[in-house]
Amino acid sequence: MSQEGNSGDRPADAVMAFELHSAGVAVVLRGWGCWLRNGAAPHHPCSQIACTPPGCNSPVQKDTLLTWKGQDPLLLLKTLQLLWTKKEMKKQLKEEIRRGFAGLEDPLAGLLDMLESNGDWKGKGHSLGYYISSELQLWMKEHPAVQQSGMKLKKLQARVFRILDQCPANLLDPLISIYQLHTADRNYLLGHVSHLYHRGDYKEAAILSIKLKLQPDQDVEKMCAPLLFQDKINLVEDYVAEYPELQCRLLEILDTWCEPDFNIRDMARQYQGLSRYKPDKLNRKMLSKLIFRLLDRFNVDPALCPNVINQRHLRTLNYLFYKRFVEKTMTQENWADHIQSTVGENRWLQGHLIQLLLRYCDLNTAARWAQRCSLPEEVLPSEVADELQKLEIQERVEEATKEENYKEVKKKDYYQLPIPRANIRLLQNWEEMMQCYEKVLKPGQIVGIDMEWRPSFGMVGKPRVSLLQLAVRDEVFLLDLPRLLEQAEVKGEKEKLPHFIQRLYSDATITKLGYGMSGDLSSLAATCSTLKGMDKQSQSVVDLLTIDKLLQKSSTDWKKGGLKVDVLSPEQSCEDGGLRQPEKGLSLLVQHVLGKPLDKTEQMSNWEKRPLREEQILYAASDAYCLLEVYEKLCKDPESFGLSSDLTESLVGKPSVKPRAKKQLNKQEVPSPSGQQCKGSDKETSCPPAPISPKEFSVVCDNMLQGLGRYLRCLGVDVRMLENEDDHRKAAEIARQEGRVILTSGLPYQTLRSHVGEGRCFSVNCSEKAKEQALQVLKHFNVHVTLADIFSRCQF
Repeated sequence: MSQEGNSGDRPADAVMAFELHSAGVAVVLRGWGCWLRNGAAPHHPCSQIACTPPGCNSPVQKDTLLTWKGQDPLLLLKTLQLLWTKKEMKKQLKEEIRRGFAGLEDPLAGLLDMLESNGDWKGKGHSLGYYISSELQLWMKEHPAVQQSGMKLKKLQARVFRILDQCPANLLDPLISIYQLHTADRNYLLGHVSHLYHRGDYKEAAILSIKLKLQPDQDVEKMCAPLLFQDKINLVEDYVAEYPELQCRLLEILDTWCEPDFNIRDMARQYQGLSRYKPDKLNRKMLSKLIFRLLDRFNVDPALCPNVINQRHLRTLNYLFYKRFVEKTMTQENWADHIQSTVGENRWLQGHLIQLLLRYCDLNTAARWAQRCSLPEEVLPSEVADELQKLEIQERVEEATKEENYKEVKKKDYYQLPIPRANIRLLQNWEEMMQCYEKVLKPGQIVGIDMEWRPSFGMVGKPRVSLLQLAVRDEVFLLDLPRLLEQAEVKGEKEKLPHFIQRLYSDATITKLGYGMSGDLSSLAATCSTLKGMDKQSQSVVDLLTIDKLLQKSSTDWKKGGLKVDVLSPEQSCEDGGLRQPEKGLSLLVQHVLGKPLDKTEQMSNWEKRPLREEQILYAASDAYCLLEVYEKLCKDPESFGLSSDLTESLVGKPSVKPRAKKQLNKQEVPSPSGQQCKGSDKETSCPPAPISPKEFSVVCDNMLQGLGRYLRCLGVDVRMLENEDDHRKAAEIARQEGRVILTSGLPYQTLRSHVGEGRCFSVNCSEKAKEQALQVLKHFNVHVTLADIFSRCQF
């Protein structure tokens, strides 16, 4: 081997020359010393290295040696392949790519020559082909003159389409940009996508369509259906993301798939290559969830999807019947309001309402609702149609008498407002607001805050606050937020009310009391966007939810040294002769501290309906005012409730750290309302349970915690899990029979814990991953896991 110029002998030169020789390449490298000397400039533009190909006895003659300029790009590719294998030479690789393209007569054609001759770019990940294409794309921005047009560009585009069939997704963007594929004949582009589609490459066809923005000229059902069967939901969302009309069309299609007579298997048979996929995964429940998520994401009118909306309303009807006739926790008036607003003028829902009434009530009630909905007799069951002719007014009189009796019972059994009715003020304009403004924002004031909104029953979107209650000593202000915001908008003073609320929450001299204030503030932000992020600005906030948890963790004997709680026994009855449900939430806290629970029968009222009923006004005022009395009682004598004596100091006037929803508190450390850690005075509170091994720990997992169950089983815990179709209450039955601890989350916790002994039901945070949930459970029950326990219950 010989070398001209003053490049010097270096081991790297010899190695590279030998590898080129071994590859059977006779090459002249312009600037050989440049990329072997860490970027030093070449000594001569014609400096050459002569390599002897295998089988030759003498070096290639100088006049047959090649330079890059105007030569075969495959020689450039050979050199780049050698550099690609050497990780330490990535910088030289980039420089050589740029020098190589600068020396080729047609860099765009040269790239295609390289891709067509080498298949390494067809796999996933970053290949040499992708690296070269990306560098050419960047290089062309600096050298726009190399861009092609006219027939020459069309010929290049035709060559690109021949390799697109096998092109990985990451190579599409560089090729589309370099060869301006968006300017190609649209029919030709559509034809190429159609070729991919009919070959069964549905994902590739969709990705290329998105990149080339071909969606408006395609059938959205034809393109998206096979992707849904292949569980490519994210790709489907990307496909319609930029086209509102396609979003609506997709939702209409998905809604038709929810029709009772629709057969998803017949739909799947229309597409080839889907035999290994299970179309039954796209059941109505899964489709319903998908549709509501897309409605929310794309902000589409739910009326576009009548089938899933009707099914959702039907589930709401069933839930309302359960609340009214099984739990018996809704008044007749509240229940009737919600039933009316749910069925509306929908004949299909009205028909189902009549069937439910026949199941839960009597003919007379069903007939009265048929009359209320103006249902024609010909669509009614015959017995209901007959009863419709026999309606009597006596039922109304009995209902009125019954309501009066119930009001008397409530006065005896529930918390009563200690202030006159005249001191409850409903504020619907800014002139009325002024009296509230002056009293509430008074320095040193203590304000009880609560909010009400119409129950959403699982519908799309966050609830909007309809009523904001502010209680001060001897007075309660009820702010009609929809009216106040509407009037402010008309008068051009829309910042006035949000400013008042922001000032209230951010004033450190005013103590704000609430229960679960994090959720209230979230709903307030959904009602008025100006109030977003207000939770971070809040000061001197006391969340009594934290105190409630602290009380539950302290002494279980509520009578010891404190107020004797007037707890209703299960045999005591309430409205309609039904059994009173166990108290929970704020009502339970009020019962513990003040002796009687709150009357929550108006909780599920339609708070958007105006005018508010008198019962609603009294309920709303009680919810806010009771916070003042609870706070005062706890601060005055915390030790009588099993709380530490320094509770008063920790409660007053300090910012509150909002507790995480549903997360259980550690037995040793419980946050105070001020966000500080305080230790209970009771020995039982401060000492954790004795450590146990996983083999001694038996649990039953609710059906939404199957991931947690599998994780605990891997750690050696004895686990039983409910099936998806099982009712939550089955967990309580198993727990009682087999002595297991119930692991659940959310609303079922309140129901299940009343069916088992204290400490035998535990609520985990369902928003966390299974690992974090398991750590939470093991820490709470002091379960110590050893290496021998791991996989001890797993069979291999």
